[in-house]
Amino acid sequence: MSGTCKYSCDTATHTLQWINAIIDFLRPYAFLIHSHVVNFFKDRQWEAVDKEWMDCLRKDPVENLLLIPSGVVQSLPGMHMVSVNSVLAQGMNMKKKHEVEVLSAIVSSIADSVRAHTIVDVGAGQGYLAQVLSFQYQHSVIAIDACSHHGRVTDARAERIKKHYAAQMRKSKSGNGRFNVPKTVTCRVISIDMLKTLTGMSLHKGDAEHLGFFEEDNTKLIEEKPKSQCVANSGTSLVLAGLHACGDLSVTMLKAFLECKEAKAVVSIGCCYNLLSEEGADNIETHCGFPMSSGVKSAVFPLGKSSRDLACQSAERWRSLEKDDGLHNFELHSFRAAFQLVLSKYYPEVMETSPSIGRQGKALRRRQQRKVEAPLHHKEVACPHFHPNQKGSFPNIDPNEPETDETSRLATDKDALLNGISSCESTRCVGPKSVDKYKHFEKFTRSGLCRLGLKPLERINFHEIWKEAEPFTELIGPYWSLRAALGPLLETFLLLDRLLFLQEQGHSVEVMMLPIFDPEVSPRNVAIIARKNLPQI
Repeated sequence: MSGTCKYSCDTATHTLQWINAIIDFLRPYAFLIHSHVVNFFKDRQWEAVDKEWMDCLRKDPVENLLLIPSGVVQSLPGMHMVSVNSVLAQGMNMKKKHEVEVLSAIVSSIADSVRAHTIVDVGAGQGYLAQVLSFQYQHSVIAIDACSHHGRVTDARAERIKKHYAAQMRKSKSGNGRFNVPKTVTCRVISIDMLKTLTGMSLHKGDAEHLGFFEEDNTKLIEEKPKSQCVANSGTSLVLAGLHACGDLSVTMLKAFLECKEAKAVVSIGCCYNLLSEEGADNIETHCGFPMSSGVKSAVFPLGKSSRDLACQSAERWRSLEKDDGLHNFELHSFRAAFQLVLSKYYPEVMETSPSIGRQGKALRRRQQRKVEAPLHHKEVACPHFHPNQKGSFPNIDPNEPETDETSRLATDKDALLNGISSCESTRCVGPKSVDKYKHFEKFTRSGLCRLGLKPLERINFHEIWKEAEPFTELIGPYWSLRAALGPLLETFLLLDRLLFLQEQGHSVEVMMLPIFDPEVSPRNVAIIARKNLPQI
């Protein structure tokens, strides 16, 4: 945070004061953080915002609106980093390379400081972090991931890297030819006990040999109860590390760190707050991802999925958007919100399922950034399936689901369609542009219905729907920007809850929260770093 911030998180007391200040600030804006912009027209959401605000912001150019959500750019604390060489960086994009370079240096430093024998990379993906820690920093690493494909990719990539280093050593006639190669484990970590078992087994050669056998049946991990499961004074130690461990996995890491005696430190960077389990009416489980701390539990400030979605906003990236990209973003929001009117009026039974039609603009923005232009195809998108599901349910296109050939083709058609939308000089579009937008809205709606497996009804009056929504489309940019401005505050609230949870353990744990990545490159940039204080002898 900047030096002028009046709040700190040095102690549990100070952290709780900061949390309560955030809650007090957010309470009056509950209508904003709990809203879903797809219902913008249906619920007339702009009417809940102070009229003077909307009157002022509706006149602002889109460039100014995109600046509203941005916070202060936070600097990286001093840390000795080694640039990842071209061999280790193979397959990494710019974002991943930045993250791995920074985080590997921090994790290595922490591991050295606690004299850890092993680093456990939780949610390792394709093993980029694990391999840099192994080959470059010479640590023993266990890479855990739920996807068996990722494990195979990690192993194959490690073998190629190993061959490269071996060839270099033969040429220079140096070294002993031995390398630390990450061990991969395929396992869906669904509980603290499971992660504790995995970490305990990883430290003992006898058990470590059997780790790979749990791919098909994770329950065996708990049933076996290996003798090496996290015991005090075993003479071994480990560090837990997670680069964007998804949803509850980051929470499980922090809890396992406290409960596993052999875990001496943890470095956690969370993501996907929308996937967190939350204590409340919709979740009867006792071990939820939010809230974690006693302080936040006592405050009784439920978030809900819309608020957790909002915490995932990439404010710094929006600030860097070009004007045309910003306009396209708001246009997509207006099309999606108008599409909700169609569902509400003509398919009310579908509304009960909270339908998702995917992030139709994400691929578009990437194409635009690469300066790839696609022509506008004046043709209907062919729907492969025109039938509702049985029992009144409809297909739900998960935005995070890997694209199949079919969904990829639909996304391509959508990109071609939306690339034909010309930008206006301001957020208000009038004259012939209005006719163009109606055509694009109709095509957007037909494609959306297709994605939900619904056949367009002959009685749908697309023109009437757009006529109802169009006068208020210029308000969706200001509303979205005001709402997005609360995203960083919500993320801070979620992270402070985790920090306070560790601080509530007293002097046995030393914990800090640091922004370690450039937020424009990697929006989820805050690391929670904790280590156990060893008893004085």
